[in-house]
Amino acid sequence: MSETNGQVMIEAKGLSKYYGPFVAIKDISFAIPKGQIVAFLGPNGAGKSTTMKILTGYLAPSEGAAFIAGKDVQKERLEAAKHLGYLPENGPLYLDMTPMELLQFFGEARGLAPDEMKQRIEVVVEQCAIQEVLEKPIGKLSKGYRQRVGLAQALLHDPDVLIMDEPTAGLDPNQIRDFRKNIRDIAAQKTIMISTHILQEAEAVADRVLLIHNGRLVFDGTPDELRKNGSMEEEFYRLTNYGRPVTASENGGV
Repeated sequence: MSETNGQVMIEAKGLSKYYGPFVAIKDISFAIPKGQIVAFLGPNGAGKSTTMKILTGYLAPSEGAAFIAGKDVQKERLEAAKHLGYLPENGPLYLDMTPMELLQFFGEARGLAPDEMKQRIEVVVEQCAIQEVLEKPIGKLSKGYRQRVGLAQALLHDPDVLIMDEPTAGLDPNQIRDFRKNIRDIAAQKTIMISTHILQEAEAVADRVLLIHNGRLVFDGTPDELRKNGSMEEEFYRLTNYGRPVTASENGGV
């Protein structure tokens, strides 16, 4: 597992997001230090993707603020983006491009100098093991290879922070195993946050678990602490009150 040095790289301060009367998330706060791998767990619809979009600057919060490497993602978006690599659930892939063309396109978009871009492409191609498919159209690649290409794109500018939303969704067991190995290898130099509803993700790669339910943070601790009263599945079930109707007051009272 990764070691940390105390410098906060991802921070949420009182994040809330409202859509009219609906409360997507409410008063979410946490701080992730440099070098930590965090699994952001929760049932489908718990507010994980909303939180991720706010952290990455794709969505403005109704209340609160988000910071990447100390930069406010709303007020200092370009500076924050320099430190951030983001892999959304459906990555930004152009199916008629090859992986090489895609990486060159994003390198130019990020303003990388030609020599730096060439060096960084060589690094991420090796990191993500996409040498064999560099000149094949992305539309012809398997889901597993598309995820690797998306990860290479997110790592291209050598960010300090990597945020991924459901990165193993739709992958088969072998592809999931390969992807997790990639993450563990990359984690030595990055702060990583992975949004997922799959408990095995937390067990496989995470130092820390944040568990969200009904838009609220209900657990913050290690995977071992999450399973200390039994199995991780049982504690997840208890904390998310699975199957019980949620009252209006529990969902924000609005």
